[in-house]
Amino acid sequence: MSTAPAAALLAARARRTHRTAWSAVVVALALVSLLLGAFALTVGATALGHARVERYAAADAVVAADQTTRYRAKPWGGGPETAEAALTERVRVPWHTVGLLRKVDGVRAAVPDSTFPVTAESAHGAALRGSSWEAARLAPYALRTGRAPGAADEVVVSAGHGASPGDRVRLRVGGAARTFTVVGVADGRDAVHFTAGEARRLAGHPGTVDAIGLLAEPGVETAELQVRVRAALDRAGVRDALAEVRAADDATALRVFTGDDRGAAEQLAAAPARSALLAMYGAVAGTVVLIAVLVIASLVAQALRQRAGELALLRAVGAAPRQLRAAVGREVLRVSVGPALLGAVASVPVCFGLLGLLRSGGALPSGFEPATPAWLFAGVLVTAGLTVGIARLTAFLGCEPIARARPAAALGATAAEPVRERPARRITGLVLLALGVSAAGTAALQSGAAAAAAASAAALTMVVGCAVLGPWIARGAIRVAAVPLRRFGGPAGRLAAAECAAGARRLGAAITPVVLVTAFVLVQLTAGATLSRAGDGQAVAAMRADLAVTATGDGLPPGALDRLRGTPGVAAVNDVLRGTVVLAGREAGSPVLERLPVLGVTPDGLPHTLDPGLVEGSFADLGPGTVSVGRDRARSMDLRPGDRVRLRFGDGTERSPRVAAVHERSLALGEFLFARDELAAHLTAPRSTEVLIAATPGTDPSDLGARLTGRLAADTASAGAQARGGPADMTLRQDPSPVRLVAEEQRAGEILAGVAVAAIGAFTVIAVLSTLTLIGIGRHPALRLLRLVGAGRSQLRGMLCAEAALIAVTGLAVGAGVAAVPLAAFSFATARTTPYLPPLQGLLIVGVVAVAATAGTLLPARRALR
Repeated sequence: MSTAPAAALLAARARRTHRTAWSAVVVALALVSLLLGAFALTVGATALGHARVERYAAADAVVAADQTTRYRAKPWGGGPETAEAALTERVRVPWHTVGLLRKVDGVRAAVPDSTFPVTAESAHGAALRGSSWEAARLAPYALRTGRAPGAADEVVVSAGHGASPGDRVRLRVGGAARTFTVVGVADGRDAVHFTAGEARRLAGHPGTVDAIGLLAEPGVETAELQVRVRAALDRAGVRDALAEVRAADDATALRVFTGDDRGAAEQLAAAPARSALLAMYGAVAGTVVLIAVLVIASLVAQALRQRAGELALLRAVGAAPRQLRAAVGREVLRVSVGPALLGAVASVPVCFGLLGLLRSGGALPSGFEPATPAWLFAGVLVTAGLTVGIARLTAFLGCEPIARARPAAALGATAAEPVRERPARRITGLVLLALGVSAAGTAALQSGAAAAAAASAAALTMVVGCAVLGPWIARGAIRVAAVPLRRFGGPAGRLAAAECAAGARRLGAAITPVVLVTAFVLVQLTAGATLSRAGDGQAVAAMRADLAVTATGDGLPPGALDRLRGTPGVAAVNDVLRGTVVLAGREAGSPVLERLPVLGVTPDGLPHTLDPGLVEGSFADLGPGTVSVGRDRARSMDLRPGDRVRLRFGDGTERSPRVAAVHERSLALGEFLFARDELAAHLTAPRSTEVLIAATPGTDPSDLGARLTGRLAADTASAGAQARGGPADMTLRQDPSPVRLVAEEQRAGEILAGVAVAAIGAFTVIAVLSTLTLIGIGRHPALRLLRLVGAGRSQLRGMLCAEAALIAVTGLAVGAGVAAVPLAAFSFATARTTPYLPPLQGLLIVGVVAVAATAGTLLPARRALR
């Protein structure tokens, strides 16, 4: 008989005969395909996504600065590479560019656009976006009622504002409050439009503009317009307003955006969010793929191991190696295609659910639009094919020992479980464990993202090592548990000890998924909980202020801080600003750019309002051209007071400030601490929105709070606003919340970590159940034999319960040990503390593993125990 017909016949018969055994694998295959497809679609939708086009929807093209900073370096033994990071603050365009673009052939209009925060001093204290009415045509925002503003004290408001033509509104811009007359109501939301001249003055940067919207002449195509504008800009050599102070590798030529790219000129938060999400997707997807390979390989190998005798018999009666391989391959193909396609289809709604979860959780900024073109969904067929390919490859490797055996020796090779494993397997497992410990040691010497990556690699490497060493781990557990089982377990305990000793490889296969789920979930949950707990503790320890004033929109009016300082009973006032810096460095020789959140503080107010924990230097030296560096960052960069550190601010400006101090509480207050004015010079719209106040010794904070509220209310009321109880957009709190810096991508990381723990945790729990089910099905003959020789149902049930307990306890202990090594290194490197896991989460892990092990052991054996 030729190979193909024989293989088809054998595959069909085997699939029907072993339908129950394969059903345990089918669920895992469907889940693997679902997870891989969902993450592939999410990565694709994010990578193809773009900033939403709103205010420039009617513009044919938009000219703006390049909002990307770059670092070019040559890694070891390779060509030059370039790392990129999106800037979070606005890089502006010189004003003279407007006149240049108006002269370009085919440009009907070049409209300058700058936005700025506006606060409506009303009962609600609404935060609005100010701009010129001229720029409204770029959206376009059409008038619903009224007319365009013609004087400096006239405005057009958006429809949701609630005002009508003729109303008088009081607006605060740049800290100064004025009364304006509403002359029109237009489309849009949360916007207020001024005359072009007044908007330019209120924006505060008359020599520059945020962006320039271009309207083409009739008949001029967008592509042609872009070419003409690009040529005009290049001929004139126009650069952005910060070209002289940006990093050498940055592109300072202005960019011409068309189509969906126009949104990048108005939604600055979209690009950083996209790059951060893609990096996190990559980390999670890599873990998903590795765990999927481990689980599918383990399940398919276990399914074939249960049939080793049958395959050996076929080999003994003359089946050729090619026929065996083809038969097993076809059988696995028929079993896996359906579940893989089902999982692929189910991954589509899961992808949209994940994107919705990220959006509702604030991880996706409102201005970012994931793209889901129809062709993207064909990618799930690739992930389904990958799932089938993993199963087929595992089947090929699983049947290879029997296929290569001589027919006469095939049955003898599978008659009993081998007493000794191959030395190569032990060596491989020990090498993997050593590599994991080495990676954990590397994590202890790193900080931040590098430490997290090294710890994750250590955990995964050690899990794989434990999977390879499964039989030895099982034998060790049996030696430890055999004595109490035989002494205190009665007949059931003696049966359990004997069964486990005779089936160490089987027991190792059952323990491996328990180790996997325990180690993975512990690493994910404990790492986040440890950092959060340490950061919160540092934030509480750093807070010294008695009161805090917070404001929305345009922030506190000018002079408010001086009046607060002059209030009797006030010891210090700290005006806190939040921003970002970008740090250039190398990892494994390759260039990297790391975006970090930073604080700007009032140096004189530090000792009384906020205590960063001085390690070296002096906070008194914090001022223009200086910075305080976190202890761990200073250690990793070998910095001491007096040294200089090169970094880039959020607007791309590159500076080398001198280190004035080294502080301890960097998890709460950031790796770099600047003077308030130093950081404010590099923010798009620096505003006083968070002010910490310390009372003098002996002053009652409640009385001081009442005086401050009265002072703020009086200041605002004197300007003509309603101020009963204080300005509506300002809040004064006693015992203020601790100041805690949170990276922009942290919320996305928390959501993705939760999704990963839930999805992969559930997947590996199902893998535990599937593995134990396969093992249980293969033990039916042995259990029936024990019943025939006189073992009672209660004795066999007790034996199975003892085995389930051994599997659960060993898996939990080994998994916890595997997780403890990288977690200890990570916790020491990032927080100088020990790993922490909330007790409830620990109990949940133990409970889920215990239930899964018990159910997976007892349920498949019900029929044999009857």
